[in-house]
Amino acid sequence: MASPTTKRRTVGTPPSGWLEKTGSPPWLIAVAALGLVGLVVSLLYVLGTRNSGESATNGAGLPRTSDYHSLLVAPDALNTLVLGTHQGLFSSADGGRTWKAGGLTDNDAMNLAQPSADIVWAAGHNVLSQSRDGGTTWQQVRPTGLPSLDVHGFAVDRRNPSRVFAAIAGEGLFRSADGGKSFALVSRQVGPSVMALTILPSGRLLAGDMSTNTLASSNDGGVSWKSVVRAGVMGLAVDPSDGKRVLAAGPGVLLSTDGGASWRRTLELDAGAGPIAWSKGEPGTAFVVGFDRSLYRSDDAGETWTRVTAGEGS
Repeated sequence: MASPTTKRRTVGTPPSGWLEKTGSPPWLIAVAALGLVGLVVSLLYVLGTRNSGESATNGAGLPRTSDYHSLLVAPDALNTLVLGTHQGLFSSADGGRTWKAGGLTDNDAMNLAQPSADIVWAAGHNVLSQSRDGGTTWQQVRPTGLPSLDVHGFAVDRRNPSRVFAAIAGEGLFRSADGGKSFALVSRQVGPSVMALTILPSGRLLAGDMSTNTLASSNDGGVSWKSVVRAGVMGLAVDPSDGKRVLAAGPGVLLSTDGGASWRRTLELDAGAGPIAWSKGEPGTAFVVGFDRSLYRSDDAGETWTRVTAGEGS
C-alpha cells in the first residue's frame, strides 16, 4: 500500500542515543502493514523541511522547496551538483552556491543513483525513472514484482548494475537481478520504513530504518539484518575511492572508515540533514545538505566540513 504524498518540516533536535550502540534490534515485533504505513507518513511529516508551501527560487542559496531528498555530484565536474526534491531536480554549476530547475518537474526525487556516467536513476513517491544520457532525458520504468512505486529507499550495486534494491514504503525490501525490469521480495523486516539505502563494494547493505531509529546492516543481500547504531539516518553515501569510508546523514554527519562497523560524528546540525554525496571526480570531496537550507562541503574525506551556503536563521 502506498503512503500519501506528504509535506516536510525541519528536523528538530537530534534523537537520543545518536551514537549509542544497540543490541538485538526489535525486528520480531509484529506490526500490521497498515499501521506501519501510517508510521512512515508521520515520520515523513516530522522529518521534513520548514519550507512547505514555498515555491522554488533560482539564485543564491538552496532552492526553496518543500523538502530536500537526495544529492549527486557530476562524475566529471566537481562543481556540478544535482539536488532531488519533492518538486523535482535542481542543478548547480558553481558548487552549490546558486541553483536552477533541472528536470523531472513535480516528481518526488527521494533517491538518486548514478552507477555509470550515462545511467542515472531517480526514485521516490510514485516515481521510478531512468536516464541513459547522464540526466538530460528521462524514461519511466515500470517493473514487475513491486507492490507499488512508493520508493523511499533505492540503491544500485556499482560492481553489478543489474543488481538493484528498492525499499517500498509500508511493504518491504525488494531486489532486482535484471537491472530493474523485475523485482522480488527480500525482507519485510527492514524495508517498509527505510529512508536511506546503500551498497558497499563488499556487498554489505546499510539501511536507515526510521521505525526503529537505527542504522542496520546486512551481509546476505538484505535477507537478515542487525542494528549498528541508534541513528535516525536519512542519507547514506559510500566513498567511490575508498569503499570502506561511508557517510551517514541525520542529526548531522556520521563517518565510518571500516565499512560501517563503527561510526563517529564529524558534523553536528541541529536542523538535521539528509542529502549527502561524494564527488567521483575529486577524491576526498563530499557535500551534505541541511534541512535548514544549509550546504556543507568536506575536502578531507568527511573529517571536517566548511559551510558553502548559510541556512535559515544563520
